[in-house]
Amino acid sequence: MEDEKIIDLFWARSENAISETDKKYRNRCLYIANSILNDIQDSEECLNDTYLTAWNLMPPERPSFLSSFLFKIIRNHSLNKYRILKSKKRKKDLSFSLEELGECVDGKNNTEEKFDESEVVVALNEFLGILNKEKRYIFIRRYWYFDSIPDISKQCSMSEENIRVVLSRVRKQLKDYLKKRVGV
Repeated sequence: MEDEKIIDLFWARSENAISETDKKYRNRCLYIANSILNDIQDSEECLNDTYLTAWNLMPPERPSFLSSFLFKIIRNHSLNKYRILKSKKRKKDLSFSLEELGECVDGKNNTEEKFDESEVVVALNEFLGILNKEKRYIFIRRYWYFDSIPDISKQCSMSEENIRVVLSRVRKQLKDYLKKRVGV
């Protein structure tokens, strides 16, 4: 079913909206959640929370891209679940990737006083736009999907060391870009 028709089902408050969404996006949503949580039961729970959130947000929201809308919701639910489970160290690699990206933002002062979050989002999108396709792919796989370096290495047919070097250089570029663009 087309995304527009699924969204119409949500707006009509039809129960078929959830089943059609599940048919079309279940596997991709579970992939995102499982990449973060590394546990299928927790991922399923986040998937159910995602459907409930989508149900509650539509209407009034009418997303342009249903897939992006759902992926953002499940990612946020999964990260929240991960934070709850963090003390159990369920996925060590996730902590490292978040810490790596944290290098790009100066944490010395109250960040809310330093910049507006929307400015950073715009700057990040601009930054991703200037990266070449390979670097952008590696960056997004690591920091959006939380893929491990060995997994990215296989996907890109590059050595793990090359992936680490690319990520390190891109993080440095991002840090410099954010400093110039929004003063972070």
